[in-house]
Amino acid sequence: MKKYICRTAMLITIVGSCALLATGCSKKAVIPPDSVAGGGAGGASGASGYDENAIPAEGTLDDAASNGLSTPGSESDEYKRLHGRCSENLFPIYFDFDQFGVRSDMTEVLVKNGEQMQQSPTAAIIIEGNSDERGTNEYNLALGERRAQAAKQYLIDLGIDAARIQTISYGEERPLFPGQDEDAYSQNRRDDFIMK
Repeated sequence: MKKYICRTAMLITIVGSCALLATGCSKKAVIPPDSVAGGGAGGASGASGYDENAIPAEGTLDDAASNGLSTPGSESDEYKRLHGRCSENLFPIYFDFDQFGVRSDMTEVLVKNGEQMQQSPTAAIIIEGNSDERGTNEYNLALGERRAQAAKQYLIDLGIDAARIQTISYGEERPLFPGQDEDAYSQNRRDDFIMK
């Protein structure tokens, strides 16, 4: 009797599993954006305002043009070394390997950034902490957060209102310089300053 019940239960389980696998998840229809929100991307876009021709052919989410920071020559290595992904008139600070303390040669940069931030007393500030790719994702996210917090505390000590400053860590997820050499690593260990 037990064998019969076990066989029946196993048969029902197998048939049920096959039925679930065969049907799969239901598909959802993709609805293009309305023309009301963006006013339409192009003149030849249909009634919905969606135009596939308005989609860029190539590029990445990190392109300077996508975040409003486009500046002539902004793709050059020299520009990236000087400005990182910072807002205009703000500059990145760099860190030693596996460290989150502000280096003595970076304090002058933080003072200049603080002066710039004081000229716009109502603007919000985002400090983006970054790291190189060495280490685990979790470790690098935590290290990037500690770096951003260290810069935040330095700016607070300079008189910037703490309520204006937010921090975020990207860890190793947004390298500015691809490569696996010390030069690329040193440029990716940084905090960027974004003024909103």
